[in-house]
Amino acid sequence: MGFLPVRIQAEGLNNKAGIHILDAGEIGKAAELVNSNGGDWGYVTVPIQADDKDRKKWQQFMDEVARLHVIPIVRIATYPQGEVWAKPNLATVLDFANFLTELNWPVKKRYVVIFNEVNRASEWGGEVNPAEYAQVLSWAQEIFLKRDENFVVLPAGLDAAAPNVAGQMMDEYQFLRKMYQAEPAVFSRLQGWAAHAYPNPDFSGQPGENHRMSIVSYKYELNYVRRLGAGRNLPVFITETGWRKGLISEEQAGKFYKRAFEGPWQDEQVVAITPFLLFAGDGSFVKFSFLDKNLQDTGASLAWKEIKKVAGNPELERKEEEVALTLSATTSFAEASADRPEGQAGAGTEEKVEIETPVGENGFWEKLEGFVGMYVKLIPNWDGNKGGG
Repeated sequence: MGFLPVRIQAEGLNNKAGIHILDAGEIGKAAELVNSNGGDWGYVTVPIQADDKDRKKWQQFMDEVARLHVIPIVRIATYPQGEVWAKPNLATVLDFANFLTELNWPVKKRYVVIFNEVNRASEWGGEVNPAEYAQVLSWAQEIFLKRDENFVVLPAGLDAAAPNVAGQMMDEYQFLRKMYQAEPAVFSRLQGWAAHAYPNPDFSGQPGENHRMSIVSYKYELNYVRRLGAGRNLPVFITETGWRKGLISEEQAGKFYKRAFEGPWQDEQVVAITPFLLFAGDGSFVKFSFLDKNLQDTGASLAWKEIKKVAGNPELERKEEEVALTLSATTSFAEASADRPEGQAGAGTEEKVEIETPVGENGFWEKLEGFVGMYVKLIPNWDGNKGGG
């Protein structure tokens, strides 16, 4: 199977406006924002945690984004473990591949981001390990496309402002180089690029700045990974960006978003821009929130709504009438799903899947939690380059 850059949509028919949400229930407000002022089929980035693979919940989410004409970008995640996010393994990825394959998506292309800011120890079980992440990403590139060739597997957006601090974080270019040293083929298999293009320093830079920690940080990242084997025209998904209010005013933040969208982010390589974050409530991200704690607009959301957008025209997975029928049959769907454990995929048959891994001395069979008849054999000395190239 070849790994080539993905053709997204016909030229001029992509609504790149989007937003990042943290809860599936926020999709209605998200749709109002990304499809405003002439827009249709905007984007939303949403994380799904490994302990939240509830088929009923996430199928209802997919049905709702289909109805509202929103394209989902799913970021897979583990779960908090003390002060850090639990480290995933190859079985974690396989579990997600099976789960996401069984959902009925709204559009043909199924965008999946493989974890988050992995050059920070807090995002990888308390350590920075580019070799491990390269192996996990290589496995994801293989297993997702084996499940469905319409998956578009995107690498984690990296923290572009992270310095080298032993045991805590690693400069993203050093991280990428070490990934390449561990898995030389991983960048040649990229289908697209996920970027966290924040306006640094201090999340308060000017929208016209052009450097490796600016809102066009992805250009520098792409120039680097091209030297490591990546294709020249990878589609770019800015899954996080945003100005932190406080150092700049509400009004100024709105102006900056408008200038960025109408200026640098009109780059043809940029497919989607999903600023972080739609709604923070009273949480730690409140200074980035597009809506206040009462779900009312801020300067950022008003500016995002006022931006002139286009009506996107993605290739649909389901016709409008099929979506309507699905929504009207929600109760029946829930009843049909109730007999399966959450996260179960492919019940009724026994499937043994061999996953090769560099960890451990002996292979062993391990039952995947939440699956019926699904076992995985972990085998030492995995060659992440084989298959899919």
